[in-house]
This record gives sequence, structure tokens and C-alpha cells, in this order.
Amino acid sequence: IDLRSLRAFRVFRIFRALKLIRYNRALHRFHVAAGIVKEEIILFFIVTGILIFLSASGMYFFENEAQPETFSSIFHSLWWAIVTLTTVGYGDVFPITLGGKIFTFFVLIVGIGVVTVPAGLVATALGKARKIEDEEKAKLRIG
Repeated sequence: IDLRSLRAFRVFRIFRALKLIRYNRALHRFHVAAGIVKEEIILFFIVTGILIFLSASGMYFFENEAQPETFSSIFHSLWWAIVTLTTVGYGDVFPITLGGKIFTFFVLIVGIGVVTVPAGLVATALGKARKIEDEEKAKLRIG
């Protein structure tokens, strides 16, 4: 019998490592915080996906005639949209028309929110998780 195929079950060791969340307060707090903002984060990613598509479409509209090799389709414009909305801005693809530059300005302003909103959501959730943890400790002391 060849037992080498059983090596695939090593992946399940990850689940043992995840059990450590119970024993580490910071990891437990993060787990609670993730549960608190789960719906908001999902909604945020849906909105971000829509923003990426709208940004790529807009850039295609403004820049396709001036740069047909760079913005040859909405799909090719997705790279620019993702890099711009995440405020990375590699500089490899950029607008040259006035309309494209003005559009990019607004996309960059929206991109600041794309970066900061999840940070605020997670920070607020971690604060709530800490408050929940403190309330549970207080109940244990009293009870």
C-alpha cells in the first residue's frame, strides 16, 4: 500500500493552528472584530468592485482614442483602475487627455476612501471587541 497519498491530509494541520485563536487574546479579539464588521466589509468590497469597473470604463472612454494600445478595452483599463484606486500609482499607465486627467483626479479622491474606510471599520470593530472583552471580564469578577 502506497501511503504517500496520505500526505495531502497535512493541510488539515492548519485547522489545529487556528485553534490557537482561543488561547491568544489579541487573536481572539481580532476574530470577534471580524465578526462585528463582516457585513460592512462585504458591502465595501462589492462597492469597491463597482468603483473599479466604473473607473476602468471611464478611463477607456476618455483615453481609448488617444492611447489605443494602452487602453484598448475596458479589461485593459482595469490595471489602471486598480492601481489608481488603491493609490499605488506605478506610473506605467497614465492619462494624456484633459478629460482623462480630470477623471483621474476624481478617481484618486475616491481612492483615498477605498484605502481608509476598511482601516476605520477594523479599528472601530477592534474597539468594540475590546469593550465586549472587558464586559465579559467584569461579569466573571462579579459573578
